Formats: sequence, C-alpha cells, structure tokens
Amino acid sequence: MMEPPRTADVAALETTAREIRRDIIRMTYLAGSGHPGGSLSVTDLLTALLFREMRIDPERPTWPDRDRLVLSKGHAAPALYAALAHRGFLPRAELATLRRLGSRLQGHADRGKLPAIEASTGCLGQGIGMAVGMALDARLAGRSHMVYAVLGDGECQAGPTWEALMAGGHYRLDRLVVLLDRNGLETDGPTEAIMGIEPIADKFRAFRYRTVEIDGHDFPQILDALAEARSRTDGPTAIVARTVKGKGVSFMEGKSAWHGKPPSKSEAERALADLGSPEEVPAR
Repeated sequence: MMEPPRTADVAALETTAREIRRDIIRMTYLAGSGHPGGSLSVTDLLTALLFREMRIDPERPTWPDRDRLVLSKGHAAPALYAALAHRGFLPRAELATLRRLGSRLQGHADRGKLPAIEASTGCLGQGIGMAVGMALDARLAGRSHMVYAVLGDGECQAGPTWEALMAGGHYRLDRLVVLLDRNGLETDGPTEAIMGIEPIADKFRAFRYRTVEIDGHDFPQILDALAEARSRTDGPTAIVARTVKGKGVSFMEGKSAWHGKPPSKSEAERALADLGSPEEVPAR
C-alpha cells in the first residue's frame, strides 16, 4: 500500500488538476466542439491516477508491466489528453489540435493514434468490457499490473456495462478497479430522471465488487481508495466518486447543457478566470 499523501503532494495534485482544467477549456474552445462538462468532472480522478497511483513511464508508453487506464467514458477525451500531456506523453502544444482533421487527438480516445491510449472508447459500455479483458489477460499471463476503468454514470444505463462488470466479479479480478464519475448528469438532464441507476453502490456490491463511495474532488479520499484497491487480493474494486459536472467553472457547474457544448470566446475567458488566471483567448 502506498504511503498516505502529504499536504505538499495534495497541493501539487490540485495545481496540476487546475492546469488540466484550463487546458480542457482552451481545447474545447479552439475546437468549437467537445465535451467540457464531463471532462472537468473527471479531471481529479485522472490526475490522481496518472500523477500518483499508476506505474507508467512516458519514455516507455508500451512497457509490458505498466498499469493500464481505460477511459470508458470516451467523450471525456479532452481531460485524458490534457493529463497525458502534463505527464509527458505528448507535447502540450499538440492539445490545440483537438478534433482537427488528421490530428492524433480525436473527439473520442483512439488507440490507433497515441501509444498511451489503451483502448478506443466512446461507444457506451465497451470500454469496461475491454478493461475486464485486459485484467483477465494479465492474470493468465502471470502479470501483476493494475487495470483502471473510468466509467460515466450515464454509461451505467447501458446493458453491456453490466455484462462486463458481471464477468469482472465472477472471475474475481483483483487487478481491476472501476472508477465511476458520478456527476449525476448526462446529455439530456439528470441521470435519475432519464433512467435512474441508484442505488448504484449496492449494484456494484451485488456484482461482487468491494465498493467505496468518495468525494471525487477530494485527493486524500481518492488516493486512499486507490491504495486500498491496489492492496486487494480477493476480487475487483469499485470506487463511486461523487463529482460535479463542469467542476471549477462557476457557470458550468451542475449544468447538463455543458455536456457537449464548447464555450464561446467570452465564456472561455470567464472560465479561465474562474480557474485562477484570467487569459485572453484568440479568436477561432
């Protein structure tokens, strides 16, 4: 188990997450499309994974013993791209190419474009299936790396999600960790109004996952949950992270309208000011 995070460690993670959020705003503004809301809500989870928890090496993105990360909610690719850039897997300047023709940074994560992407995702329920397969493959190959799958809560309305989760529980895949970005909103409104998924933690438990519920924006809680998951030897773990859609940007927080709507120039500048540093953005 990893040592408890120190105050300085948490402060560094918070600073990194804030810079990733600023990149998300810049990227979706410049692209004129994308998904800022869910990217902002999942940022702290990805920051904790990539900058503290996971065994990865930017110089060796295909290192066989690396931990794997599958962003099953593939539409939050801006958060993943920005986090990978800050971690050294690609140049930060490349973030400005999001969704452009020929760019490596497509609207949904594409395994064929970047070696750091473990799975092409975006079709709801398929990412978790691939993550379960990776965890099963690791067991059969005698490897000990972890497999982390980040799900969206709207994705938990899709049948394939639960077929995959059932397999993870059935095979007692102790290297599998599922993180649910539970921001409560999807494209058309609240998940509970569209197709309720509660009691979601009990459902994970029924599928044989040791399940913990945390504040998905509290780094000590995130890191404690991840450390406990790594130490487990009797089955998979599910971390239900309660988050805020549009986290960090006052006018985006808790608004489903920002699921797939890019900011305008003035909105991008307001968002960047909210995130701690006013900045004028160029016209698209």
